[in-house]
Amino acid sequence: MYRFLCNININIDVDAHVPAKMSKSPTVQSTFSLPFSFSLFEPWNRCLANMGSCLEREINAFLWLSLITVTAFLLGKLAKVFEFWAKARAIPGPPSPSVYGHCHLISRSNLTDILYKCHEKYGGAVRLWLGPNRLLVSIKDTELINEVLTKAEDKSPLTGRAFHLAFGKSSFFVSSFDKVEHQRKSLELKLGGKLLERARLIPGKVLDCVIERAQITMREGGMDCEMLSQHLAFTILGATIFGDVFLTWPKATLYEELLMKSAKDACFWASYGVAPFWKQEFWKYQDSCTKVKSLTRELIQECRQDSKSEFLLDFDGHGDVRCEPCGEIISLMFHGSLTMGSLIANILTRLVSHLDIQDKIHSEIVMAQKTGRRPDQQNVDIMPNLMATVYESVRLLPAGPLLQRCSLRHDLKLKNGMVIPAAAIIVVPVQLVQTDCSNWGNDAGKFNPFRFLSRTDGSGRFISNQKELLTGCNSCIIKEPNECGAFLPFGSGARACIGQKLTVLGISSLFAALIGHYEVRLLPGSESNPKHMMNNCVLKLLPSPQIVFAKRNNGINEEAVSI
Repeated sequence: MYRFLCNININIDVDAHVPAKMSKSPTVQSTFSLPFSFSLFEPWNRCLANMGSCLEREINAFLWLSLITVTAFLLGKLAKVFEFWAKARAIPGPPSPSVYGHCHLISRSNLTDILYKCHEKYGGAVRLWLGPNRLLVSIKDTELINEVLTKAEDKSPLTGRAFHLAFGKSSFFVSSFDKVEHQRKSLELKLGGKLLERARLIPGKVLDCVIERAQITMREGGMDCEMLSQHLAFTILGATIFGDVFLTWPKATLYEELLMKSAKDACFWASYGVAPFWKQEFWKYQDSCTKVKSLTRELIQECRQDSKSEFLLDFDGHGDVRCEPCGEIISLMFHGSLTMGSLIANILTRLVSHLDIQDKIHSEIVMAQKTGRRPDQQNVDIMPNLMATVYESVRLLPAGPLLQRCSLRHDLKLKNGMVIPAAAIIVVPVQLVQTDCSNWGNDAGKFNPFRFLSRTDGSGRFISNQKELLTGCNSCIIKEPNECGAFLPFGSGARACIGQKLTVLGISSLFAALIGHYEVRLLPGSESNPKHMMNNCVLKLLPSPQIVFAKRNNGINEEAVSI
C-alpha cells in the first residue's frame, strides 16, 4: 500500500520556476516528466512490518505461557484431588452417589441419624463425601477420639461464618490454632480465676431479678421452660462478665432480645454463599447486629467507669475502651448464653419428671447450708447428687451434637495406621458417643445421675440404682466425669471449651439456690415427653414444657434468696 501511494508521476513546469533569461537557453527544456518513487519511506515500511511481526510473536508467546501456566496449575490441583481421593479410599464409608457426594442426603435427613447408620455398618471411623474435594470423617471409637482431638487443633474456615457475618471477626473462630493459642490461654486463666468465685455468688442475685418477673407470668399459667432458661443463662453470664452493673442496666432486656434474635437468624443468613445484599431483610438483620455491637460498647464503657468488673479492666491488659475487642465479648455472651440456656432447660425438664431426685438434691442443700459458709454462697462441692444431675443432663443432651476439628496443613496419621487427609472435616458425634451402650451400659439412653456417684470406702464401684443411693447418701462422692473418654460435652484437647468450669459451677450454684427455695413442677396438661431436636444450631428438648415454682417451707436462711 505504501509503494502504491509513493509511485507517482510528477510533471514539473520549469518555465514557471526559472528566470526569463534562462528560459531562452536551448539547453533547458521547458517541461519534463519524472517518474518519482518515495524510496525515503522504505526503511519505515520495513520497520513497521518488523514491529508488527515482533508484537505478534510476543502476544503468541504470552498466550502460550499463560496457557502452560494455567494448565500446570490445574494439573497440580487435579493431582492433589487424586492424591486426596487415594488417601480417603483407605477410610471405610459408603460410596459417593454423585459428584456432589452425600450433600443431598444430609440436607434431607438428620446428620446424626446418618452417622449412626454408617457407624453401625462401617465401624468406628466413617467417611462421607460432601463434594469432589470435600471430605467429612466421623470418629466414634473412644480410643481414636482422644488422639484425633489432641492432634487436630484447627477448625474449618466455615465454622465462624455465621458469627463473622453478624458481629465481625473474633479470635474464637480463627481456623489456625497457632494464631489463637495465646488468646485462648489468657482468657482461660481469667475465666478460671476470680470469675469462678463470682459464679458462686451471682445465682442468688439473679433469682431476685428473674423470679420476680416470672411470678407475674405464673399468675396467668406456667412458664415456658426454654424462655426462662435462656433468660437465666443470659443474666448469669452478663452479671459474671460485666459485674453487678448488668443487673441494674436499664437496657439489659433490649440487649438480650437483640442478641438472641441475631443468634437465631445468624445460621440462616450464613447459609448464603454470597451475602444477599439485595434483600431488605438482610439489611434489617445487619442493623440489629450493629445495635448489639453499639450496646456492648456502651455497657463496657459503663463497667469501666464503675471499675467493678476486674475481668473487663484486665481484658488483654488494656484499660482503654478503644482497645476493647468488642467481638470477643459478644462471642462470650453469644455462645455462652446459648450453651448455658440449653443446659438449664435440659436440667429443669429432667427435674420436673424426677421429683424424687429433686427432693434428694434439696436435702443436700439443707445440709450444705449448715457448713458455715456465707448464706449467699453456694457450696456445691459437697452436693454430689446435684453435680451428678448436671453431668447426667449434659451427657444425655450436649449443647451440640458434633465436635468439629480440622488439620489444615498436615495429614493426621493415627496409631492404627489410618491417615486422614489434610483439610478434611473431622467430627465426633458426641450425642452418639455419650449414649452408646458400650460406653455407659444398657441404660445409656435413660436419665440416671447415679452413674456418676461412687462409694467413699475405696471400692470405687458405681452406684447404679436409686434404692442403693437412698440408703447410703452420706457415703457417696461425685466421680470425676472427665476421666471417662466417652464424656465430651465440652470437647477435649487443645480446642476444648475454655469456659466449662465456669459453666458447670454457675449452673450448679443456680440450681442450689433455686431448689433450696422452690420445688419445680410440671404444669398439669403440659408436654411431659419432649424429644431431642436441633433449634438455632443447639440441641434442645422440644416442645418446651410449661413449669411452675412452688415455694418450699424449710429452715434455709431466707437471706440466701429473697424473693
